[in-house]
Amino acid sequence: MAGELILIVEDNDKNRKLVRDVLTFTGYTTIGLIAGFIGSKLVNKTGEGFILDIALGIVGAVVGGWLFRVFGMSGVTGLNIYSLLVAVVGAVVFLLAYRAIRRAV
Repeated sequence: MAGELILIVEDNDKNRKLVRDVLTFTGYTTIGLIAGFIGSKLVNKTGEGFILDIALGIVGAVVGGWLFRVFGMSGVTGLNIYSLLVAVVGAVVFLLAYRAIRRAV
Protein backbone atom coordinates (compact mmCIF):
# COMPACT_ATOMS: atom_id res chain seq x y z
CA MET A 1 0.00 0.00 0.00
CA ALA A 2 1.25 3.45 -0.84
CA GLY A 3 2.12 5.74 2.03
CA GLU A 4 2.59 3.00 4.65
CA LEU A 5 5.48 3.35 7.04
CA ILE A 6 6.94 0.21 8.53
CA LEU A 7 9.29 0.42 11.49
CA ILE A 8 11.87 -2.32 11.64
CA VAL A 9 13.72 -2.61 14.95
CA GLU A 10 16.50 -5.02 15.75
CA ASP A 11 15.47 -7.56 18.36
CA ASN A 12 18.12 -7.31 21.06
CA ASP A 13 18.32 -6.92 24.84
CA LYS A 14 18.83 -3.14 24.68
CA ASN A 15 15.65 -2.56 22.64
CA ARG A 16 13.66 -5.00 24.78
CA LYS A 17 14.76 -3.16 27.95
CA LEU A 18 13.80 0.20 26.45
CA VAL A 19 10.31 -1.00 25.53
CA ARG A 20 9.88 -2.69 28.93
CA ASP A 21 10.98 0.50 30.75
CA VAL A 22 8.58 2.69 28.75
CA LEU A 23 5.65 0.31 29.29
CA THR A 24 6.46 -0.07 32.99
CA PHE A 25 6.59 3.71 33.51
CA THR A 26 3.31 4.14 31.62
CA GLY A 27 1.68 1.32 33.56
CA TYR A 28 2.79 2.57 36.97
CA THR A 29 1.72 6.11 36.11
CA THR A 30 -1.70 4.76 35.11
CA ILE A 31 -1.97 2.73 38.34
CA GLY A 32 -0.86 5.83 40.27
CA LEU A 33 -3.55 7.93 38.63
CA ILE A 34 -6.27 5.37 39.32
CA ALA A 35 -5.14 4.76 42.92
CA GLY A 36 -4.84 8.48 43.65
CA PHE A 37 -8.27 9.19 42.18
CA ILE A 38 -9.91 6.36 44.16
CA GLY A 39 -8.11 7.41 47.36
CA SER A 40 -9.19 11.03 46.86
CA LYS A 41 -12.79 9.97 46.25
CA LEU A 42 -12.82 7.78 49.37
CA VAL A 43 -11.36 10.44 51.67
CA ASN A 44 -12.37 13.80 50.18
CA LYS A 45 -15.34 12.77 48.02
CA THR A 46 -13.67 14.65 45.14
CA GLY A 47 -10.60 14.09 43.01
CA GLU A 48 -7.54 16.24 43.65
CA GLY A 49 -6.82 16.94 39.99
CA PHE A 50 -4.90 14.99 37.34
CA ILE A 51 -1.33 15.75 38.49
CA LEU A 52 -2.05 15.54 42.22
CA ASP A 53 -3.93 12.26 41.75
CA ILE A 54 -0.91 10.75 40.00
CA ALA A 55 1.44 12.00 42.73
CA LEU A 56 -0.92 10.79 45.43
CA GLY A 57 -1.14 7.36 43.81
CA ILE A 58 2.64 7.04 43.55
CA VAL A 59 3.12 8.13 47.17
CA GLY A 60 0.24 5.82 48.09
CA ALA A 61 1.99 2.89 46.42
CA VAL A 62 5.13 3.57 48.47
CA VAL A 63 3.19 4.02 51.73
CA GLY A 64 0.95 1.04 51.01
CA GLY A 65 3.91 -1.15 50.06
CA TRP A 66 5.66 -0.25 53.30
CA LEU A 67 2.52 -0.86 55.40
CA PHE A 68 1.75 -4.19 53.76
CA ARG A 69 5.34 -5.38 54.33
CA VAL A 70 5.18 -4.27 57.98
CA PHE A 71 2.14 -6.53 58.40
CA GLY A 72 3.90 -9.46 56.69
CA MET A 73 2.31 -9.22 53.25
CA SER A 74 3.94 -8.36 49.96
CA GLY A 75 3.86 -4.77 48.77
CA VAL A 76 3.47 -3.66 45.18
CA THR A 77 4.16 -6.72 43.03
CA GLY A 78 3.76 -5.36 39.51
CA LEU A 79 1.01 -4.15 37.26
CA ASN A 80 -1.95 -6.01 38.71
CA ILE A 81 -5.09 -5.56 40.80
CA TYR A 82 -3.30 -6.44 44.04
CA SER A 83 -0.80 -3.61 43.48
CA LEU A 84 -3.67 -1.24 42.74
CA LEU A 85 -5.27 -2.26 46.07
CA VAL A 86 -1.96 -1.67 47.90
CA ALA A 87 -1.62 1.77 46.27
CA VAL A 88 -5.23 2.73 47.11
CA VAL A 89 -4.80 1.69 50.75
CA GLY A 90 -1.56 3.67 50.91
CA ALA A 91 -3.18 6.71 49.29
CA VAL A 92 -6.07 6.62 51.78
CA VAL A 93 -3.69 6.27 54.75
CA PHE A 94 -1.53 9.11 53.41
CA LEU A 95 -4.54 11.39 52.88
CA LEU A 96 -5.96 10.64 56.34
CA ALA A 97 -2.58 11.35 57.97
CA TYR A 98 -2.20 14.55 55.94
CA ARG A 99 -5.68 15.76 56.94
CA ALA A 100 -5.05 14.95 60.63
CA ILE A 101 -1.73 16.82 60.63
CA ARG A 102 -3.24 19.79 58.78
CA ARG A 103 -6.11 20.05 61.28
CA ALA A 104 -3.73 19.83 64.24
CA VAL A 105 -1.58 22.70 63.00
